[in-house]
Amino acid sequence: MTKNFSLSWVLVLTLFSGPGAWVVAQESEPNIRVVVDMVQLNVAVTDNKGNYVTGLHPSDFAIVEDGIGQKLATFGEGNEPAYRVSDVSAGNAKASGQTSGEGHQTDVKSGEDLSSLSAMVAGANVFLLFDTSNYMYRGFVFAQDAISDFVRSLESADKVAFYSYSRDLSRPAPLTADRAQVLRGVRATVAGDDAALYNCLLLTIKDAAHYTGRKVVVVFSNGPDNSSMVPPEDVAELAQSTGTAIYMISTQLAKLEPVSTAVFERMTAATGGKAYFAKNWRDEQRAFASIRDDLAHLYSLSYYPQANPNTGWRGITVKLVGDGLKKYHIRTRNGYRPQPGRFAAGNATASAAETLPSNQ
Repeated sequence: MTKNFSLSWVLVLTLFSGPGAWVVAQESEPNIRVVVDMVQLNVAVTDNKGNYVTGLHPSDFAIVEDGIGQKLATFGEGNEPAYRVSDVSAGNAKASGQTSGEGHQTDVKSGEDLSSLSAMVAGANVFLLFDTSNYMYRGFVFAQDAISDFVRSLESADKVAFYSYSRDLSRPAPLTADRAQVLRGVRATVAGDDAALYNCLLLTIKDAAHYTGRKVVVVFSNGPDNSSMVPPEDVAELAQSTGTAIYMISTQLAKLEPVSTAVFERMTAATGGKAYFAKNWRDEQRAFASIRDDLAHLYSLSYYPQANPNTGWRGITVKLVGDGLKKYHIRTRNGYRPQPGRFAAGNATASAAETLPSNQ
């Protein structure tokens, strides 16, 4: 009897509510759209001998995202400030999808003050991640010396942060322009415990993602990861999606494990960085010097994505234009995925004027 009574009430409510109830339910559901701001790329161009190719111009580069040609917005070389390649008018922003809900492009009008735009692409924020696990008992002081010399040499970097890791991540010196604070953080580190490299690298990349402009993570690792819960593939994808280049300096101890060697090389290559394997402290210093040199020769390219319905992984290809330039090699990240935190909820007429401080 009770069961039949309950079923009757369900039928009555269904009959009297009609389709309007379903309409209300649908209208209450938010429209989710991906918001994508300026995509920035750090591009290294080298010849067959590994020498850097300098003096290239914006017209020498062609960028394609998911098969869609892109138009350069800013361009810079090395430590020089980036400059605007062409104006992005309101009409161009509309054509690239700003009003469709598929993306958002900052409207940079002709004659506008470029101070905010320059801040997005000038200099670099460098995050140092130092292995202080039990792998580091030998050669700890030499590693500290190499890192300290590297910090002192980063004159072109805007700010530097120093983190250390074993099982957990420590932040002795958050991102700062004060090199003395960073050096104090380096000297305060002590070794011990297991190594959760990928866990701590993921957290470091998340910290870096809060900042605009060029973002670089330099990892010094003395051995393989033996306690992380995060797979390295997830770390690499987050770095690509936030525009963070990863450089890794590892000792021969890590290279003795083929899996770690392959992971380090694959992860750095996917983000536009490089992996180094040092036999001794002199090799460590040379590796740091090579990274500093690399940062000083990168081309900084940026673009506002054209209309793209793909909310998943977006592949990026950068090529050199002209027969005389095709012989050179390009190193940069190969794509990105719009981050979940960049989703905007609201109705179809809601404004998409959100800025994306951490993407691209």
